[in-house]
Order: sequence, then structure tokens, then C-alpha cells
Amino acid sequence: MIRKEDVYQIGKITKAHGLNGEVNFNFTDDVFDTADVDYLICEIDGILVPFFIEEYRFRSDTTALVKFEDLDTSDSVQFLLGCDVYIENKYVQELGEDEVSLNYFIGFKMIDGDDNSEIGTITAIDDNTENWLFIVERPDGSEVMIPAHEEFISNIDQDNKVMTMDLPIGLLEL
Repeated sequence: MIRKEDVYQIGKITKAHGLNGEVNFNFTDDVFDTADVDYLICEIDGILVPFFIEEYRFRSDTTALVKFEDLDTSDSVQFLLGCDVYIENKYVQELGEDEVSLNYFIGFKMIDGDDNSEIGTITAIDDNTENWLFIVERPDGSEVMIPAHEEFISNIDQDNKVMTMDLPIGLLEL
């Protein structure tokens, strides 16, 4: 059985395309194309179910048309519409640091490398400006924005989902 903590969300299936069982897949991370992934995992009624990819092609920077094995008509894919799509964490971990999207780190606990105190949990990535930011929910419920700059990241423990940061003095007080 596939567990939620073992997967990484990469998008959502939005609608059927054509008559041959293709679906529109809106992705937030194209790691499925970068890594050697044979299947995507769809969440159906709270259960994570793998579907093997027969073929896919990109329509835009955020959309792909995906054809799954054994789903050959537009009627056969209706149950997938609106489903969240995941890949297993192991595929992301196989990639080099330069190939991993920052969205992968959502849900990671962030700690201060100076004293190992908890800064908070990464809840989102703000990519609206040239300098991307981690949106971090502090233990007291407040939010802080921390630059997502590799020179501040001193360690990433993917197994325990912990990111250690060496931040400039005073940054957390802003």
C-alpha cells in the first residue's frame, strides 16, 4: 500500500482530452519527465493508486496530455478527473540538487543551524519575484518569509524531511 508520506504531489488531472483516453494533467513540477518514472499515482477516494504511463506529451509549460495503460476511451478516464497526482519520493531523491523543484520542500521542518531550534514548517513557496521565498509557519502560528537561497541551506535530511538553515543574524526578527 502506498502511503501519503511516501509520495510527492506534482499536479492534478483536470479533464479528458479526445476520445482515446488521454487526460489533461496540470503539473506543478515536471519531475515525472526528469526522473525515470513509469507510473503516476492518483488519489482516488483517499486511496493512492498507481497508473502506468503509456505515453505523454507536453501542451504547455504547465500542462501535459497523458495516456495511461488500459484506459482507452474518454469514458474510462472519467473517474480520474479532479484527482491529485503524485510520484514516489524515491524518484525525487534520485535527482541531483539542481533538478529538484522547491515545491518538494513543502512540509519540511526548518531548523536553525546555529542552535538547532525549530524555525517552523515550510507551507508554501513564493515565486512571484526573482528571489524565491520559503513561507514558513512558526511554532506560534505566525508566518515568516525566508529567502530560498542555496547559500543559506546547510543541510537537507530528506528521510526525516528536515532542512537546516544558516541564516544571517537578525533575519528572523524582520
